[in-house]
Amino acid sequence: MGAMTTVEAVVGDLTRTEADVVVNAANSALLGGGGVDGAIHRVGGPAILDACRQIRRTSHPEGLATGDAVATTAGDLPARWVVHTVGPVYGDHGGDEPRLLASCHRRSLEVAHALGARSVAFPAISCGVYGYPPDRAAPVAVGAVREYVVRHPDAFDSIRFVLVDERLSALFDAAVSD
Repeated sequence: MGAMTTVEAVVGDLTRTEADVVVNAANSALLGGGGVDGAIHRVGGPAILDACRQIRRTSHPEGLATGDAVATTAGDLPARWVVHTVGPVYGDHGGDEPRLLASCHRRSLEVAHALGARSVAFPAISCGVYGYPPDRAAPVAVGAVREYVVRHPDAFDSIRFVLVDERLSALFDAAVSD
């Protein structure tokens, strides 16, 4: 029996986070964008975009579905892989947003687990331009991660929510401590 997976919320810069996997809050096109997505592509360099274009040419020609996840190289990031997931746009899914947000976290962990990653860092998926209220997103995100950890206790050593400011960190930290 391995040690429990630590789950925590910290303030930090996802692009400087040393983890096997950093999760990117991508859009379905997988071709870069604003916020976390733009920063990951800028810092990670062209290898990530090349890998995303390859995914679009092969397994996901229509783009990545909301709630799904795929992995690419991490390029120049200190991580080993980037797992791209598409969060729900708040208000666009007829009340299905919590299920879709939970799916983003579960699918990201499934992909990371399959890669053999031991540490994963998440941003606050959908809490930026996609408009998900962070106080509602945090319990959903943390709940999905917890559920995965309970079902797969030996999968990961650490799962961190790496958040841009104290306000977000406090909300995710409260959900972790709950």
